[in-house]
Amino acid sequence: MKKTFLYIFSFIILFFVFPALCTITPKNAEEVSGKENNNATSQEEQNGSNGENQSSGENLTNETTQTSDESQTNTETQQDGNSNDSSQSGYDYQKYKTVKLLHTSTGEVEELNIDEYLYGVVSSEMPANFEIEALKAQAVVARTYTIYQIMYNSNKHENADICDSSTCCQAWITKEDRLAKWDANEAESNWQKIVDAVNSTSGKIITYAGTPINAFFHSNSGGVTESSLNIWGGIDYPYLKSVETSGEDAYTQYNSEVTLTKEELQNKMKEKYPDFEIDFSQEGCISILEYTTSNRVKTIKIGNKEIAGTEARTIFGLRSTNFVVSINGDNITFSVIGYGHGVGMSQTGADALAKNGSNYEEIIKHFYTGVEIVEVNSLS
Repeated sequence: MKKTFLYIFSFIILFFVFPALCTITPKNAEEVSGKENNNATSQEEQNGSNGENQSSGENLTNETTQTSDESQTNTETQQDGNSNDSSQSGYDYQKYKTVKLLHTSTGEVEELNIDEYLYGVVSSEMPANFEIEALKAQAVVARTYTIYQIMYNSNKHENADICDSSTCCQAWITKEDRLAKWDANEAESNWQKIVDAVNSTSGKIITYAGTPINAFFHSNSGGVTESSLNIWGGIDYPYLKSVETSGEDAYTQYNSEVTLTKEELQNKMKEKYPDFEIDFSQEGCISILEYTTSNRVKTIKIGNKEIAGTEARTIFGLRSTNFVVSINGDNITFSVIGYGHGVGMSQTGADALAKNGSNYEEIIKHFYTGVEIVEVNSLS
């Protein structure tokens, strides 16, 4: 009887209890393993984000060296190379993640990731051979300008936030077109440099009193930027004051000349003012009446008309309103200093500051008075 009982007991242990125990153990192990994988993924994502936002100039150089071959391969194997570039940006945009871009040549509207859009802006607006800190400054300025347009000028273009025209909003170019315009030996490295500038500042914008600024910029200030008070009907932005920057005279954008014959000048003036008259035999037939605080022409008298310096710039195709006029025989020459309206950040000034050791935050705070650089997600 004892033997029978032992046989039955052993049978129960062997075929019922032991398999049940084996079934429970793997299930528990799988649950623990799953929790560990989830934690590892979260930490990797967090490290990736922090790595992008904390990148220094040195790290950017190392990243470019490590990813240049990979970037070239991705461009060849994927139809949309910009998708790969944007994935390198570690910032999690809670607001203003995408931009609706109007292509002025076709009238089509394309929705892009904001940093992917900025690759096309920065590569179109600033030379890739500028210092990386200047390119970073341009990226932050362009991002700020874009978000300002979305917030305050959203009705400017129907169904779009911004357009690709530099005369209306800010310039933009596709990656393919940009690469085609660069020297083939430098195209990929140039593009990666632009991507690094945008991604390393991802999410960063410029604010004054807690709101994004209207971040105007231009090519060359001629050494002194202009106050917004003297441009665009006297709008006085507190952060757009006149500042001095040395080193801009080393750039080709610093000076230029426009020479017109007396007949050409008269024709250009009559296009705008049909009743225009001028007697070149009179002394002072062309004279500057008033200057701005940055030594730009505020008001100029030409014949029987007094016009703003900004209007003279438009009529005669001058690079800036910082000019002098001379008459030599049948020719009138406008000798011009600087390039652009002169308000906000000077791009060559930014590069000159970067060459002297300034980082992108210092560059931005030099050109925009009393501003802060914050993350876009912090906006209320």
